[in-house]
Amino acid sequence: MGDDDVELEARLAEQDVFEPSEAFVEQANVADDAIYEEFEENWPECWQAAADLLSWDDDYDTVLDDSNPPFYEWFTGGELNASANCLDRHLDERGDEAAIEWVGEPVEEDDRTYTYAELHREVNEFAAALRDLGVGEDDVVTMYMPMIPELPIAMLACARIGAPHSVVFAGFSADALATRMNAADSEYLITCDGYYRRGDPLDHLQKANEGLAGVDHEVEATVVVDRLGPNGDGFGHDLKGTQHDYGDLVAANQGAEVDPVARDAEDMLFLMYTSGTTGQPKGVKHTTGGYLSWAAWTSQAVLDIEPDDTYFCSADIGWITGHSYIVYGPLALGTTTVMYEGTPDHPDKDRLWQIVDEYEATQLYTAPTAIRAFMKWGSEYPERHDLSSLRLLGTVGEPINPRAWKWYYKHIGNEQCPIVDTWWQTETGGMMVTTLPGVKDMKPGSAGPPLPGVDARIVDTEGEEVGAGRAGYLTVQKPWPGMLRTLYRNDERYIEEYWAEYSDTDSDDPDEWVYFPEDGAKIDDDGYITVLGRVDDVINVSGHRLGTMEIESAIVGVEGVAEAAVVGGDHEVKGEAVYAYVITEEGHAGDDDLRERIVAGVENAIGPIARPEQVIFTPELPKTRSGKIMRRLLEDIANGEELGDTSTLRNPEIVEEIRVQVQD
Repeated sequence: MGDDDVELEARLAEQDVFEPSEAFVEQANVADDAIYEEFEENWPECWQAAADLLSWDDDYDTVLDDSNPPFYEWFTGGELNASANCLDRHLDERGDEAAIEWVGEPVEEDDRTYTYAELHREVNEFAAALRDLGVGEDDVVTMYMPMIPELPIAMLACARIGAPHSVVFAGFSADALATRMNAADSEYLITCDGYYRRGDPLDHLQKANEGLAGVDHEVEATVVVDRLGPNGDGFGHDLKGTQHDYGDLVAANQGAEVDPVARDAEDMLFLMYTSGTTGQPKGVKHTTGGYLSWAAWTSQAVLDIEPDDTYFCSADIGWITGHSYIVYGPLALGTTTVMYEGTPDHPDKDRLWQIVDEYEATQLYTAPTAIRAFMKWGSEYPERHDLSSLRLLGTVGEPINPRAWKWYYKHIGNEQCPIVDTWWQTETGGMMVTTLPGVKDMKPGSAGPPLPGVDARIVDTEGEEVGAGRAGYLTVQKPWPGMLRTLYRNDERYIEEYWAEYSDTDSDDPDEWVYFPEDGAKIDDDGYITVLGRVDDVINVSGHRLGTMEIESAIVGVEGVAEAAVVGGDHEVKGEAVYAYVITEEGHAGDDDLRERIVAGVENAIGPIARPEQVIFTPELPKTRSGKIMRRLLEDIANGEELGDTSTLRNPEIVEEIRVQVQD
């Protein structure tokens, strides 16, 4: 490192506040600080600004109906279609422009560009095919697919005919697919034969078929995309019975046009299952008008997306980030969105920078997990490529530490790109806390203030706001358009999990209802919020929420295991990793064989993303006298921290035994 680099690193290390460049502010979609006061004074009518980004078949008559809290409704009386908003209305001006740039993993020959006209045509053809298969309005269609272009095509085709979709992350197990199809009572599945990881073809249809075998109702049809071509022949797949080839269905409907179904603003657009504190995933329901307007508004205001941009989000569409900020937000604004099938380190550790360079990406939205990996690999990889096309950088999924923030700012943004550090959830539909890049200064490590019109506050256990510098619970005090409407077929759990923590559940006054997202946070004198992490039994692995109960259930299901406790431990790259403390049944040894079976059991039940970092065998778990497992102590052990008070335990001696074992 030269003297200039050393001096630069020292300056960045000391700097706590960063201003957006004048050049960025001049062109920013939002550049006037008055928007915060304007939205506060004009709430909730301020959210007409989000609705105005969409095309409505019938105008709404009320911005917010808060007559039945917490079941709020947005843009009531309005009708629209999400597929038409993402495609049809752009055809006149953007028909020949790229809608999706898809980058396949193995070779450049796999890459595909879909113009808006081409995407519109294939979405129509597949929508016609779905109707032929019997899919009707309000039928839930499950999609179990990797990052291939047929996934957003299928999503938009479902939206076109008014059928909600439920996307299941391709890395999840067959059991996870079956659980989600059963919960949604979904009779239709769209999947593929396989996909690539690090150059190798993976057999995905086998997993899908195993999942289908666990569905407890009749599945009317399964559509299979041929991703692998001749490379998939070795898997020996033959489509049988109600299974159909995607390519054949599209070809049979060549040139078909399907009129988009006008949907009420409150009609369900999609379901997304997310981990909770019980073993059963929660079916988060998002609606057409509120969700789509929120995705579009935050894409424009925070990500600064314009139609002429080439915008790159490295997330997977199997998670909410891909829904909001690869598919619906960017396409609603008529921009070019980049999809990448593979991993950031194959065939080499400069793969993402190669894509930014080749496609001249204007924004990059990625996870702190990835940034920490980029740091570990070294700046020589981005230095191989021209990244000067980038105008804005973003992070999502978990808090980013100041050191990683500054590395990202210097080595990827060349100190010219503002960074939006965004806090939000599956349940919120889109961003909630972050800086507006053309308005606010940036503070590394702090997400920023709530967005205009978002009333986020940090409170104590009594629901009172805490002072600057103190930690508390992050809450949202007013509804917002992108919010989940309920948990699918479980209104009671919706209230219990999100609204009852600081609220009088008998109240019918909307001001009495507070949304509790189960994150801890603190706030500074400038109103900037720093998110500290989960306060429930959910582990955030590489930005993906995994329920401890779900992982523990998978472990206890392994022969030889009597009891298990799972916690999150600090991890240099993943942020948090899974640590499993296991008691064996009598007659079973805690050996490498059982450890391997536990890891396999978790991967089979949930997926490789939940793979335990360590499995620690112990004769007992630290428990209170009432029998509650003290997971806090197990987290302290995993992180090598001071253990604190153990006096409330009925077996305090076991804590030291476990600590020594983990150290060994």
